[in-house]
Amino acid sequence: MKTTAIILAAGSGKRMQAKINKPYLLLLGKPVLMHTLAAFEHCDAIDEVVIVAKREECAYCHEEIVIKGGFHKVIAIVAGGAERQDSVYQGLLAVKDDCELVVVHDGARPLITPEQISNTIAAAGDCGATLGVPVKDTIKAVDKNQHILFTPPREKLWQVQTPQAFLKEQLILAYEKAQADHYNGTDDASLVEYNGGCVKMVLGSYDNLKITTSEDIIMAEAFLTIRQKEGKALCSE
Repeated sequence: MKTTAIILAAGSGKRMQAKINKPYLLLLGKPVLMHTLAAFEHCDAIDEVVIVAKREECAYCHEEIVIKGGFHKVIAIVAGGAERQDSVYQGLLAVKDDCELVVVHDGARPLITPEQISNTIAAAGDCGATLGVPVKDTIKAVDKNQHILFTPPREKLWQVQTPQAFLKEQLILAYEKAQADHYNGTDDASLVEYNGGCVKMVLGSYDNLKITTSEDIIMAEAFLTIRQKEGKALCSE
């Protein structure tokens, strides 16, 4: 099936008090977004890429990331919305008519690999798929006063990651349903679930972290350094 990836790159760097937005923070001398896009550029299962960026950063993203990085699969850079859900929908509107499968990925997850992308796509079909890993720690549900309500069984809990892959029409219907009902989900899978669809969990990797705080930059660079030494880096000097 023809597959298009929507890469979300409209995030800010507020939580790490950065002067520039997360997609353009440097990891080993190159922007986070370049590392992310490199994995999709090298994945044979991906045909095209749509980037969703802040409106005022679209031109910068095109010149400094797509052109300088030589990313030939990128067909469009579109302006995102106020929330993640709005941004994904804008990306969906830019996907070509002949696309059959859509993969959504956070641009701030630069350690994703082509193999993990392919595994997620292979698991998707009538049932969508999301990458994830089993939780390592005990999880507690608490009330507004921080009192523990219950302890869910850890063996049933997974930490959800991206990419997430769905048939294009399935994802569009899920977004339209959410918009009509004013339902806000935390990821694409939650919208598909809300619309009655099923989603399969695909085993990912614990190093597929999301850049959120300054500590994440340190960890990401450590993992990337190991990949460089092993000759597995996709975006290196």
